[in-house]
Amino acid sequence: MKNFRIILASNSPRRKELLAGLDIPFEVKVIQGIDESYPESLPAYETALYIAVKKAEAYRPLLDSAINQQESSDDIRNHELLILTADTVVIAPSSEEQNDQEGKGIILGKPKDAADAIRMLEMLSGKTHHVVTGVCITSQEKQRQFSVITEVTFKKLSKNEIDYYVEHYKPFDKAGAYGIQEWIGYIGCTSLKGSYFNVMGLPVQRIYEELKKF
Repeated sequence: MKNFRIILASNSPRRKELLAGLDIPFEVKVIQGIDESYPESLPAYETALYIAVKKAEAYRPLLDSAINQQESSDDIRNHELLILTADTVVIAPSSEEQNDQEGKGIILGKPKDAADAIRMLEMLSGKTHHVVTGVCITSQEKQRQFSVITEVTFKKLSKNEIDYYVEHYKPFDKAGAYGIQEWIGYIGCTSLKGSYFNVMGLPVQRIYEELKKF
């Protein structure tokens, strides 16, 4: 596979940890204040990719600037510079559904506070939901876009279990108010179909395959 130098456009420690596992050089750069809104008419399963592409456009000037600054260096001649943007959403079933029907689910973002986190976990309790990560890999000349979907089922969580998790783990920076790699995943996840790492926030196996196509 060709050598890459990647700019990871995310401040997430989980994405940093996962990308490091591919043994590909990268650096983290974060632009604050990017608009992550999306049209209300957009189907739920297209939202993550829409935001990932939006982030990529915001970072493109950074890509151009980095290349211009190093255009004469051996590093830039021997490594293709890429920007990696991603967004993850949790899609919960409606109150009438046991398993959300693709395109009809309810998008859960990051909780605003403890009460919001509890509300989200109550929506996921005893049901099957989907985690969608949209990924955009951008170079100066081309771009690859894709989404990865993982199906996750939780047992019926008790009020004490939900309260304990929110109080001790404070999952306010996580879509759907949970981290699969944390206590709630240990005791609550009864089934997972697809990429485990996708639920953590970055489908690294698919990213590796897409990088090979570059």
